[in-house]
Amino acid sequence: MTVPDPAALTTEPGLSPEREALLAALEGHLDVRLRDRALLNLALQHGSFGHEGRGGRRESYERLELLGDAVLNLVVCDHLYQRYPEAVEGELAKLRARVVSEPYLARIAQRLDLGRYILLGKGEERSGGRGRPALLADVVEAVLGAVYVDSGFGVAHAVATRLLQDAFEELEQPGEDYKSALQELLQERERRLPRYRISSVEGPDHARIFVATVEAGGRVLGEGRGASKKQAEQAAAQAALQLLHRRARRSGR
Repeated sequence: MTVPDPAALTTEPGLSPEREALLAALEGHLDVRLRDRALLNLALQHGSFGHEGRGGRRESYERLELLGDAVLNLVVCDHLYQRYPEAVEGELAKLRARVVSEPYLARIAQRLDLGRYILLGKGEERSGGRGRPALLADVVEAVLGAVYVDSGFGVAHAVATRLLQDAFEELEQPGEDYKSALQELLQERERRLPRYRISSVEGPDHARIFVATVEAGGRVLGEGRGASKKQAEQAAAQAALQLLHRRARRSGR
């Protein structure tokens, strides 16, 4: 894709129709609509572009990045606190570090094709800044900062949670596939297949918790909770495995 010259996409004091269209496309990817789209534009404006702008230095995304970093950390801590009620502070801190990291934020930026929207100076453009992981991670935080300033923490929380959903799911011990283990056990012992059902959804829209049950032969074997349906089903399968193993130990099997 050919990236337009950033300078051609902005006018003072407003935004050009071309830039408005690009920002609207990004809002679609984020599933949010800002009341003040200029904030989103600022969140995408690198300091190098400001230095090269007419009329002297312009603002950059740095202030919004600082704010967005705080929003991001609060969202992640809130999720981890709710999801892992037995984890101590040190464990939660390690989990947070796995999510709030430059490589993962850069992956989010790449998924959103965020480099396409960033305003860079010509020197930064030539040096490959549009694809630099550190810059992309900074812009993700700045965008969250813009959403927070424009629409408040509830909307920012919802946007951040959607962007981090894959990261949250990766924390769920990806090496342990409890659903497959349960299916193998039930087929071996009873020649049955487990059936999963989302029994309820708890919490506000920006912090939903899904509740899943797993059944076999008309018996409920386990229940689990998670921030996604997949997580809830894995938790239900884990609970069912624990139940079946306890029963097997009691029966001597």
